[in-house]
Amino acid sequence: MFVRVTVLLVIAVVMTGCRAASPPPGPTPTPTPPVGSCSLGLTGGVSDEEAIRAVLAAEGELVVTQDIEPLMQLWIEEGIVTDAGNTPERTDDDQRWIAKDAIRHRYVRTVFPGAPSAVQPADLDMTIDGDAATVRATTHIGDEVAPAGDRWELEKRDGCWVIKSLTYNLEPAQ
Repeated sequence: MFVRVTVLLVIAVVMTGCRAASPPPGPTPTPTPPVGSCSLGLTGGVSDEEAIRAVLAAEGELVVTQDIEPLMQLWIEEGIVTDAGNTPERTDDDQRWIAKDAIRHRYVRTVFPGAPSAVQPADLDMTIDGDAATVRATTHIGDEVAPAGDRWELEKRDGCWVIKSLTYNLEPAQ
């Protein structure tokens, strides 16, 4: 009897050890999609400046194609868009969209209905300091030109350049 119980215990231990580990309870985590410059399929070895230029160019192209999901991948969760109202010396009249939900709403409700046929930042004046970058740009939206009217702030997170903020209408009203 003792031998039989011992054999059964050994078999049970061996069988338990051979069983595949069961997954932890709960939903299977979904992989995090690439963000910022890493979502653009850039080839390895691009410089920080090239990656930042690619992010800003992609933002303009995605506005034109009104492709909101990849557009939002360019932004950090806590991003901010500010309309300086052509009064750069004052902030009390600024309009702000804070965090991705508000930024998404701005694109869908304010930017996309204008159906711009071309959006392209130009005359980029870029300053990169470690994992932070500031870019002043002249933006062309259709026939509208805003000379040095935009300031983009980007941040490098996990090797990917993402948009942290955009402040536009910085050129004083005439």
